[in-house]
Amino acid sequence: MLYSVLMLALHSVQRNMLRSFLTILGIVIGVSAVITMVTLGNGATQAIENQITSLGTNLLMVSPGQRGPGGSGPGTGGGVPLFTEADALAIASQIGGVANVAPQSRASVMVVANGRNWSTSVVGSTNAWFETGNWKLASGRVFTAEEQLGGAAVCIIGETVRRELYGGTPGTTGLGAALRVKQFSCTVVGILAAKGQGGMGDQDDTVLLPLHTLQRRVTGSRKVNTLQVSMQADADSAPLKASLRQLLRERRKLAAGDDDNFNIFDTQQLAETLSSTMGVLTNLLGAVAAVSLLVGGIGIMNIMLVSVTERTREIGLRLAVGALENEVLLQFLIEAVVLSALGGGIGVLIATAASYGLSLYMAVPYAFDASINVLALVFSAAIGVLFGYFPARRAARMDPIEALRHE
Repeated sequence: MLYSVLMLALHSVQRNMLRSFLTILGIVIGVSAVITMVTLGNGATQAIENQITSLGTNLLMVSPGQRGPGGSGPGTGGGVPLFTEADALAIASQIGGVANVAPQSRASVMVVANGRNWSTSVVGSTNAWFETGNWKLASGRVFTAEEQLGGAAVCIIGETVRRELYGGTPGTTGLGAALRVKQFSCTVVGILAAKGQGGMGDQDDTVLLPLHTLQRRVTGSRKVNTLQVSMQADADSAPLKASLRQLLRERRKLAAGDDDNFNIFDTQQLAETLSSTMGVLTNLLGAVAAVSLLVGGIGIMNIMLVSVTERTREIGLRLAVGALENEVLLQFLIEAVVLSALGGGIGVLIATAASYGLSLYMAVPYAFDASINVLALVFSAAIGVLFGYFPARRAARMDPIEALRHE
């Protein structure tokens, strides 16, 4: 019985193809909109997480300055003292849970090589910078202990600097070549693996020098702008940050009533906050798009009511020859479910293509989520049951005599 009712429902849908397509159009749009919005939202969230992870894993960035009214921004002047290399050594030796500490100074200078010049950011730090900042080498080597201690004229360049200064010369990678930074020349001993764009611009547009080299030959100051502190994988960030804050207050000789003249920035907390915010926005967009599913359901109910009216004599004939009310109810209910499920399937296909294309256009990862596709398909079928029940019940409760008299 179920098979015969299903065949009758499919035959009715096939008999009115254009009307059936227009009926399911609302479901198609609703399903495709929901899946596309959620997929793009997940991709954007993943892109943000990747950018923050590229700054460093379990990273605390300590910078001088105060936020808020009356305070200077991070790393600005205003009489706020900078850090020293001794602060980094104290943090590494006195606070548990710290994996590594990289003192870092930065300056914007012009670099010249191979007959070309390029304005870039020059960073001075130690080899700990690679671990705290999650950096890898594409080729070459890191600094030796003697080069770091003695402030040797060596450097490691990012992919953007390599491309701009050496990329156009066949057979030249830049490794082992001379690079003039400001007024001195250094030897390129390594090439950084590319990271791409980040929250603070092109991460590959950088030149790394030993900290002492930058201090002696570029800035002329023994001070350090930033301390990058990487935590161990199992470390609890809250007590570690409390210990770090207490240590820095002691070293900077702050009284009990004085405000902190430094900032501790936790990249993991930022990632969690942004991910949570993007999740809320994604759910909101999905909910707004889901409204069109309800509109599509109302369209199915209207068309099914019209169909019941058009087929009144057919329904009366079926009831007169012995068809049960449940069979008629099931027939029209299956027609509604077939229409909505068909619309859901087409919507899934359109959403998959649209979300993939938009992910490429927006340069975000394509975050395919099987659960949202299945959920949208099931929900579209449920819409058919919900909005198809009233027309089906109306058909099933017809009086056979009155139905056969219908003109």
